Amino acid sequence: MNDTLLIQQPATAAQRLILLFHGVGANARDLLPLGQAIAQAHAGAMVLSVAAAEPSDLGRGRQWFSVQGISEENRLARIAAALPGFVATVRHWQEVAGLAAEHTSLVGFSQGAIMSLAATQLADPPAAQILSIAGRFATPPTLASAVRVHLVHGTADPVIPAQQSQVAASALQQLGVTHSLDLIPGLGHGIDERALACVLQRLAEGAAP
Repeated sequence: MNDTLLIQQPATAAQRLILLFHGVGANARDLLPLGQAIAQAHAGAMVLSVAAAEPSDLGRGRQWFSVQGISEENRLARIAAALPGFVATVRHWQEVAGLAAEHTSLVGFSQGAIMSLAATQLADPPAAQILSIAGRFATPPTLASAVRVHLVHGTADPVIPAQQSQVAASALQQLGVTHSLDLIPGLGHGIDERALACVLQRLAEGAAP
């Protein structure tokens, strides 16, 4: 966790914990601009950009799980193997912040979003709100979790097609899960001002009573 960035620590007790999770081959600093924008909008929140558990197989950055030889058949097992460590990281920062899951939001990009979404399918999810940017479920969700799920995806994403978020939204709808889907026309695998606006809007909704 030494490479994790503490972006904002309120002077008084934190009212909310917002954790950012980067994609494969990236690092915590890559989400610093996003984290700074979130911190500015949520003065009472403890905001961190979390470094993934292991060095990336890509030769740069870090990863939550290996993508070497990744397939639809083995993706789920790799996520399942990485999930306990991912959740332990969330729990660690909750202890530091003195906050529980109901005051925790996870904001994941790409592989970080995949891990965050996977956590919604646990019997005891570690957060009350998940924001998935350019992410996907390994398989469509089957658990009607109480976690609020917000999906943000560029329609021109060549890495994880926006259809993955559309499929996820449909499954969440059928399960009766509170969710939203924001499709950003022409956006590739990234975060632009439009995507940022969606993230800030959804986080604000999560802060409302």
